[in-house]
Amino acid sequence: MPAVLCALALAPASALPALAQPAAGRLEPFQMVRSLQVVQDRIADGDQAALPMQRKMLEMIDARLAGSTPEDFSDSRNFRALLIYAMSGGNPATVQKVVSRLILADEDARLSAGLLEYVRGQPGRAVSALKDIAPDAVAADIGPALALVKGTLYANTDVGLSLSFFDYARLAGPGTLIEEAALRRSISLSAETGDAGRFARMSEQYVRRFLRSPYASQFADYFVSGVARLHATLDLEEIAGIIDAMSGEQSRVVYLRIARQAAIDRLDELLAFAREGIARSAPPDEGGQDARAMLYAALASVASEHVRDVRGTLEAIDPSRLSEADRALLEVARRIVDDVVSPPSTAGLPAQRSGQAEIAGPPAADVPAVAPADAAGSVSDFVAAKRSRLEAIDQLLQGSAR
Repeated sequence: MPAVLCALALAPASALPALAQPAAGRLEPFQMVRSLQVVQDRIADGDQAALPMQRKMLEMIDARLAGSTPEDFSDSRNFRALLIYAMSGGNPATVQKVVSRLILADEDARLSAGLLEYVRGQPGRAVSALKDIAPDAVAADIGPALALVKGTLYANTDVGLSLSFFDYARLAGPGTLIEEAALRRSISLSAETGDAGRFARMSEQYVRRFLRSPYASQFADYFVSGVARLHATLDLEEIAGIIDAMSGEQSRVVYLRIARQAAIDRLDELLAFAREGIARSAPPDEGGQDARAMLYAALASVASEHVRDVRGTLEAIDPSRLSEADRALLEVARRIVDDVVSPPSTAGLPAQRSGQAEIAGPPAADVPAVAPADAAGSVSDFVAAKRSRLEAIDQLLQGSAR
């Protein structure tokens, strides 16, 4: 790698503006794109400072390509660099400007046209143009990125084909941001298709290889929702091993999020699993339990026959140990539970008698006749009102901050 390229790839983000101006006019597009790929690999490895570097380098490459001439692309490496730039989130206007000036062979024309539609956000047209171009039939330096693009394009229409493209991207681009993205998206699709084995394998690989990636929060979203979706067919001991391989704080957050999802979906077994994990992943509060876990566990039991015990649990939670959003959730949950367990008002219900003893209501002479259907309707209204309060619990959980 040329010395100036090494400087671009290894310099701190703050130094990039000074380096950019003299370097941009001297480097070929393929050299600049190689430097971009080095930065992207650093991102996959967890280098947070590389994110602004990536943005700056894309700007530099955009300027270089916008000022290029058709003669620059007599070197096929520069044409492939243009395609990689497009697949890296490049400017569609720049890609179109360059391509419109070139005389291309049939496959290169279809490839560039398909990628241009992809960056324009036209997946149907992109699929049509790229359908006969296989990632393993193009140059090795663009094959992994093309596989990632095609996997993304087919994710909503042919999951099996999409996963096969992601598999190729992972195998052809090991240790790169391409592998990281392919793994992440494979995890989401595996959960959607109910493939518990694949979901667990992909998740284990991601945790082992890319947990420091700045995109790991998206992995956590997919992982938590996948565990909730597949819990009945997953080996929860295996899932515990995957989570416990994270750092203490990471695993605790994941267990808490699983507890929250289990509370929303009222999955008792999964909630118990999450609570055990919380106990392993972090020291308990002074009271001996995690306040947030207690809150989510209590909310999951609001609709059960143990609702009176839930009120005691909610009262025992120290609000100071919760986030602002969870404190608001606790306060509203306490009010809802109090309302659920409070005795129903007899107002509007018919008088009931046992023998000559009056249970409720004024003397019989003063009570209007109530048909059985009217009495049933009053009781139904009461039950419906209580049920609406229980449904409010779900709305609170779904609207609370993660």
